[in-house]
Amino acid sequence: MLFAATSANASEPVSGSIVVAAKKDKAAAEAPKQGAKPAAVDPSVAALEAASARVAKGDWLAGAWHPIHFKPAIDKAKDADCLACHAEILKATPRPASEAGVAADKTIAWYQTLDTYTGPQSDFHVRHLSTPFAQKVMNLSCTFCHQGNDPREESPHVTVAPADMTSWNGKPPFSLRKMVNTSETCLRCHGSFPWQNMEGLSGPWHEIREDMEPEGTNGCLACHETIRTSRHQVNYLKAAGIEEAAKDSSDTCYGCHGGRAWYRISYPYPRTPWPDMPKDAPDWAKGRPTAADARFRTGQ
Repeated sequence: MLFAATSANASEPVSGSIVVAAKKDKAAAEAPKQGAKPAAVDPSVAALEAASARVAKGDWLAGAWHPIHFKPAIDKAKDADCLACHAEILKATPRPASEAGVAADKTIAWYQTLDTYTGPQSDFHVRHLSTPFAQKVMNLSCTFCHQGNDPREESPHVTVAPADMTSWNGKPPFSLRKMVNTSETCLRCHGSFPWQNMEGLSGPWHEIREDMEPEGTNGCLACHETIRTSRHQVNYLKAAGIEEAAKDSSDTCYGCHGGRAWYRISYPYPRTPWPDMPKDAPDWAKGRPTAADARFRTGQ
């Protein structure tokens, strides 16, 4: 951990100075015996300590350009490190009414159209981190989306080392003029439903689901009890929670596979092998990897 601890459910930012604690456990284990010469401070830790001291004194630029916002430090950052300064993201709420005067509690937001969402409208980060459904099926962290960015040029080519320009599944960690790489973050759960690639489907899910779900069953599992059964084995999702929630409603599946689509394309998920998987891949699946990115694999 790089900073003083807090939690993903924090309602208040950490008070007092931000204290760098990188490699703290290791340092404690390697603490010199009484009378021995103190070990040298790692230069990277010293740099973080110096920057954090300036941030604690109100130096905004020191915060904006703090090493934790860039590789390689951001790869080791925990949610608690981010929330030490950004705890307000879990307290943000939507406007009570739109600028046109439409009350939030009198209309339905696009993400409220599925049965898996309950309660009033909530903020973007809250929906992804701390709502009951998010905590049941997701295991998202701040650095899943935020892999560093350049606050001045907003271009990865300025601050990202050549070795990290392909760190996001062969792509840069963030996109030009954006703080994240949306094609490797948002698209994974907000792509369109590729019904054209699925045998037996005659149209988009919202048009055919009634025919696929007699007596309220999960129509997705009509096929996926035996097809692509090795799924969600990545560390940013809770596979067991997804499978359990899917027993109650296909909206659990559809929510991330077209039901909350921001894009007209779908994410090219890895074609993870399953029992009796056909040897020949269909044209749309040819060339796809057979496992998740290394940093997301769970070992199952």
